[in-house]
Amino acid sequence: MKFFIDTANLAQIQEAHDLGILDGVTTNPSLMAKEGIKGEAAIMKHYEAICELVEGDVSAEVFSTDFNSIIEEGKKLAAIHPNIVVKVPMIKDGVKAIKWFTENGIRTNCTLVFSAGQAILAAKAGAAYVSPFIGRIDDSNWDGVELIAQIAQIYSIQGFKTEILAASIRNALHIVKCAESGADVCTCPLDSILGLLKHPLTDIGLAKFLEDAKKM
Repeated sequence: MKFFIDTANLAQIQEAHDLGILDGVTTNPSLMAKEGIKGEAAIMKHYEAICELVEGDVSAEVFSTDFNSIIEEGKKLAAIHPNIVVKVPMIKDGVKAIKWFTENGIRTNCTLVFSAGQAILAAKAGAAYVSPFIGRIDDSNWDGVELIAQIAQIYSIQGFKTEILAASIRNALHIVKCAESGADVCTCPLDSILGLLKHPLTDIGLAKFLEDAKKM
């Protein structure tokens, strides 16, 4: 399973890269706004900076919701760098746009997916990635990880090549469960990734080793 970091913060991207596990980056308008990045020119420049830090795919989200505007915006994003994957919402015009992008050599990430039916449509249209938002599903009293497993089973049976990118990750346990359920990628905040490092027995064992080392 590949690890993407879900942020627009360059320092966090660099830290994940330095950890040696970073395979890509996902962003969205909310994350851009959080970093104070506003305006088309500033956003484009920031994507360039992200692509300079990361060797893998970088999902760049469109702001539009009608077909023609999604296409025009997506073409501009794809022109920034070969690693850019255009992030398109799961709406009717979004699915149409994914088909157009696929036919014109532009890779896409279908975002805001909350059902297996939506995931099937995204795969049929040719999306490179599909992004189920498992944390938000959990918030609505459904099991987000179960959706990952369902999509993985369907894609395996049907031979779809679309990669399952588990999004809206809330904690380290989500990451482990997504790996168990067949996710190809998980994208999450840096804190969730660093959470995988933590275990009380590791802390106890290290403290013991350091104490014994002082006696040598």
